[in-house]
Amino acid sequence: MKHLFVILLFVFSVSVAFPQSVKKIVVDKNDNTSGYYLAMEPDIHPGDSIKGVLVLLSGFSQQAESIFPETKLPNVAYANNILTICFAAGFKLYADPEVQAQMTAVLNDVITRYKVRPDKFVLGGYSAGGTIVLRYAELCNQYPAKFPIKPRAVFMIDSPIDVFTLWDNEQEAITQNFSAAAVEEAKEAIHRMQSQYGIPSANIEKYNLISPFCMNKAYGENEKYLAHTAVRTYHDVDIAWRIVNRRQTVRNANFLVTAELINRLMILGNDRAEFIQSDRKGYRSNGMRHPHSWSVVDEVGCVQWMKGLLE
Repeated sequence: MKHLFVILLFVFSVSVAFPQSVKKIVVDKNDNTSGYYLAMEPDIHPGDSIKGVLVLLSGFSQQAESIFPETKLPNVAYANNILTICFAAGFKLYADPEVQAQMTAVLNDVITRYKVRPDKFVLGGYSAGGTIVLRYAELCNQYPAKFPIKPRAVFMIDSPIDVFTLWDNEQEAITQNFSAAAVEEAKEAIHRMQSQYGIPSANIEKYNLISPFCMNKAYGENEKYLAHTAVRTYHDVDIAWRIVNRRQTVRNANFLVTAELINRLMILGNDRAEFIQSDRKGYRSNGMRHPHSWSVVDEVGCVQWMKGLLE
């Protein structure tokens, strides 16, 4: 019990102190959302070194600052000599060329500033952030000469990784018109997708370039570029909550698609592909119960997983 108290006290002290450990680093002064990143630098003692870099992306429409209240991943990484980089893609649902360029600029700066090897990176993202990092990881493996890092691992937190399925689910949410929040979000997503690339079914090649995964293999099989990369997906699989609060079932859940991704990766021979059905309920920092939350990730377990891959 005394040992547990010491651990909890340390984690709490890190949580309270982290603002002093976070630096805002600007790479494009004209972009107030994606032109900077937040770096939580570990306190490196003589003889120690940064073990690796954890890159975290926030969800759709959020800023990089929104990550810290929702998860202790940066804090646990800090305690394990892992540098955490927090980045936001703003109102983007996928890794389009603009987002790719913004991420590349940030990662190039990290490599230069912190003298980190390109193969010492783990990418993680929540919601749309996870969709973006998954596609970015594929591109890093597909075009190693064009991208600055070779990710050791990538993980997503309840992310809609198939853009084609996302379109269908958002259209259904609008038609169903049950949850005001879900309808508003769906309308925003549909508007942005259609204005940028048109209707997915009529523009398959365009959408395949930005979608990390397609349930319909005829549309694309970008997951093949993750055959040798560790992949995790985290979910609070609470079907009852979904039925009561959204009038939806498994068919509309993000974990239906990510489970298919993990299964295909395992068929490809990737024994480091994992579907994590979390035993932690999703809660947001304001206390609201919601399966679509950062909190479903066991921070200690996730960082220990990363450490094993980075060593």
